[in-house]
Amino acid sequence: MIDKIKFYQKKLSISNSLMDICDGLEFRSKEQFLMDLLEELYKERLERSRERKLKAAKFPVVKTLNGYDFTDIIFPEKLTIEQLKGLNFIENKENLIFYGGPGAGKTHLGIALGTMAINTQKSVLFYTVHSLINELVKAKEEHSHEKLMKKIEKADLLILDEWGYLPLHQEGARLLFEVISLCYERKSIIITTNMEFNHWKNFLFDEKLTVAIIDRLVHHSHLLFFDRESHRKKHALMKQG
Repeated sequence: MIDKIKFYQKKLSISNSLMDICDGLEFRSKEQFLMDLLEELYKERLERSRERKLKAAKFPVVKTLNGYDFTDIIFPEKLTIEQLKGLNFIENKENLIFYGGPGAGKTHLGIALGTMAINTQKSVLFYTVHSLINELVKAKEEHSHEKLMKKIEKADLLILDEWGYLPLHQEGARLLFEVISLCYERKSIIITTNMEFNHWKNFLFDEKLTVAIIDRLVHHSHLLFFDRESHRKKHALMKQG
């Protein structure tokens, strides 16, 4: 009997924990038992999907908004903290640009929002700009560029960290433009940067390309200014004290 149950579980792609779930359910009626069983199986499937999406996002570390301090983050008029937490920007295909000094909590906030998006069954990808360019160049060499672009295209949210930290070569800037164009008005991008717009041409190699990228990013975007001292610096000073 058990072997047959396992056979049908596999054929129907039903969780291996089916028997354990059944053991934990109370039987009051056939309808109630079936409803409770389906609900538990559905919850388990959602959790497995969430775990897969979390792994696929490739966050350097998982962050949440628990205890996150929004003090001294200047929000634009058309975006509130509540709207940010509600992930309205993803539904509206809007971009977020987090500008401020190193260690101000930009990456933490980006990852936390990405984690929240995954918890609502959205697909998220996280890259530093440098790692994205390296992956794109490698994909070109290995003739898997189209596959990587399709992967990016399927995501609901793309997080690009450390924008402007390292200058790009001409091919890198062109590949980055290709990604930004692919995402334009189709999905949301979060960018973390400590570089002002008028200095982006120093990072993107080409002035015309810079203008084109800024146009696509700034259109339908919200700029959040992190006007505060580095969290890492504060933590180090507290330890010294």
